Amino acid sequence: MPQSRRPSSWWRQDKHGDRRPFLLARGRIRTALRAFFEAEGFVEVETSALQVSPGNELNLFAFATELVDPDGTRQRLYLHTSPEFACKKLLAAGEERVFTFAQVFRNRERGPLHHPAFTMLEWYRAREPYERLMEDCAQVLRIAAEAVGGDSLCYAGRRADALAQPDRISLAEAFGRFAGIDLLAALEEGARRRQRLAAAAQSAGIRVAGDDTWADIFSRVLVERIEPRLGEGRATILSDYPADLAALARPNPFDPRLAERFELYACGVELVNAFGELIDPHLQRQRLEAEMNEKERIYGERYPIDEDFLAALADMPQACGAALGFDRLVMLATGASRIEQVVWTPVG
Repeated sequence: MPQSRRPSSWWRQDKHGDRRPFLLARGRIRTALRAFFEAEGFVEVETSALQVSPGNELNLFAFATELVDPDGTRQRLYLHTSPEFACKKLLAAGEERVFTFAQVFRNRERGPLHHPAFTMLEWYRAREPYERLMEDCAQVLRIAAEAVGGDSLCYAGRRADALAQPDRISLAEAFGRFAGIDLLAALEEGARRRQRLAAAAQSAGIRVAGDDTWADIFSRVLVERIEPRLGEGRATILSDYPADLAALARPNPFDPRLAERFELYACGVELVNAFGELIDPHLQRQRLEAEMNEKERIYGERYPIDEDFLAALADMPQACGAALGFDRLVMLATGASRIEQVVWTPVG
């Protein structure tokens, strides 16, 4: 029988005293970012944590609960893994620029950079190109560092200049530079698609298991060879993800194999995941169902599709959106080594 975790006793005065400087810095960063978004004409919104669907990404795991109505009717609900679906519904409702500091919940995630309950800063811009989010990201890093009297981000002995403009590199460039793999060739459709990527990864000295999917191999290359090289000296924007790995992003207008998706890294840590938002409800349904079919195949479970979200896409304008792990940003701005140091009331 698995053993329960030992209580962290974070409330002990000595432990809280050690964490308190990080927590006060967290508040200053949040205040500064709120002022930035409000000055940009954003409206701060609050999204419900209880949702019909927690999100439909393959490798995200949710906490389930049950709603009981006064008449005894029961309905299965979930704690959201992101406020994304709710924010997009608000764009469909007519909001143009929204942001939220949302507590979100993800199961099976725990470590120095992961906590089961954490804060996601998400913001959305209607009728603006997704490259505009890259400018936002540079501002967010600067504001976070300056809010605590610094000019850099640091983690695990690595440093990035928070005032410098982030570098931008495409995934294809990163795979070629850091792993010697031609990613675009490995994206070509066909029966040998997986074999091509597997062979290239093995040639680069990366382990490939017999039951690894194309996405498994891609992720291993990314984690082992790409991510550790990103965000050293200054932040890095990693852009142009394969469309297969961007279920909620619209296709790249110049290359349908790719999607309008980028991630922001600093000190080897992923901070932001951003999209040019997909608003085609039919294509979105196909992608979400494909994600859930694969989740059921691998993990034996699936989450429902939020039909209200798909209906809202028909009324949603062209938009772009970004999700930032706020706790991680606080860690890097303050030099904290564990996420529990920057969370006011950690889960025991």
